[in-house]
Amino acid sequence: MAFNPCIYPGQLLLPKNGTDLTAWACVACDQYTSQPEYWQQVELQVGSKPSAYRMILPECYLDKSAQLIPGIHQTMAQYVADGTLVPAVQQGFVLVERITPTGARLGLVCLLDLETYDNKPGSKPLVRASEGTIFERIPPRVKIRQGAPLESAHVMLLMDDPMRSVVEPLYEKRDQLEKLYDFPLMMNGGHLVGYAVTDAADIQALYAALERLSGGQDPMLFAVGDGNHSLATAKAIWETVRPTLTPAETVTHPARFAMVEIENIYDDALQFEPIHRVLFGYDGDQLLNDLQAFAVAHRGQLIDPDESQNITLVYEGKEVTIAIPTSHQLAVGDLQIFLDDWMKSHPGVTLDYIHGEDTVRQLAAQPNTIGFLLPKPDKALFFEQIRQLGALPRKTFSMGEANEKRYYMECRKIVR
Repeated sequence: MAFNPCIYPGQLLLPKNGTDLTAWACVACDQYTSQPEYWQQVELQVGSKPSAYRMILPECYLDKSAQLIPGIHQTMAQYVADGTLVPAVQQGFVLVERITPTGARLGLVCLLDLETYDNKPGSKPLVRASEGTIFERIPPRVKIRQGAPLESAHVMLLMDDPMRSVVEPLYEKRDQLEKLYDFPLMMNGGHLVGYAVTDAADIQALYAALERLSGGQDPMLFAVGDGNHSLATAKAIWETVRPTLTPAETVTHPARFAMVEIENIYDDALQFEPIHRVLFGYDGDQLLNDLQAFAVAHRGQLIDPDESQNITLVYEGKEVTIAIPTSHQLAVGDLQIFLDDWMKSHPGVTLDYIHGEDTVRQLAAQPNTIGFLLPKPDKALFFEQIRQLGALPRKTFSMGEANEKRYYMECRKIVR
């Protein structure tokens, strides 16, 4: 019998029949961080209806976390107690079809064994972090998860499956599976369809396909595509819980697992987009002078060698394309090296990570606001870059635009 050491079936909860699912599902909490008006529109659409929005902390409200987190925990408990959430899948998976402008993207919702994941630099587990961690984003998430009776997930793991052998065979037989939901997502998120995968033969075939992918001299079965920080949070909590358990308890304790969606990097509808940067509170012309001084200090000049290393600055109607001479192989790495050093001496300036070129240009039209537009990543190089470089610079890439991110849908109990 094939055995997969990373992912497991579980009991997954969904809203009860009759729930307005369009109001229920909302986009990942780390989107639209500089656009509170987006989340205000979500608030209006949800109204008094049950919604996953009530169980998350949008990161544009991180400064209000102390006030908001108790309400999040209360809502989770209420949804369990009053039957808003009910068991929909018993010891199984959910096959997901997400329809966006780029096509139908396929995934499988499952439980990840956190013992197979590590985000420490230099580690080579079966499940690897794809980007560096912004550590200040971890504590609020820890506070949410520590006291939470439930989890929902926006974590997406990528697998290198050119033969399309894991998720795609399940999709081909979707007419034989129980359809769990089929509805339009709010805020131009596309359409979402889910099917229960509980048959033992289907699960065995899934494990066998994953086993074939996990070989090689440097085995890496999954790389984190989205949700690095959420997965790092779950791992941090598990590492505090594990020492308190007996050996038998560690095997099945719910804190050992995190709910994720796995996707094939070869899915044609899966598009990689750059995550741009925006600086607030500084003059663009002066920043160019600072960049030039940084380049000279690194024995170079601001140059424009090729498209792969181009960085375009936009501010107050101006547009300048440069490349920064550092030792990194990626343009985003060059920029992040400069920003990490520069911001230490500019405490009044704030930095945000933005999905979508149009949003960057809109924000950069404001006074003392500078947008950095980065080149599109090549997803064909993704797994090899992680093997060579380890975790990529934080916020290197995005799987699609902001409205194509994973929407919270399924839930899972994470307390005994």
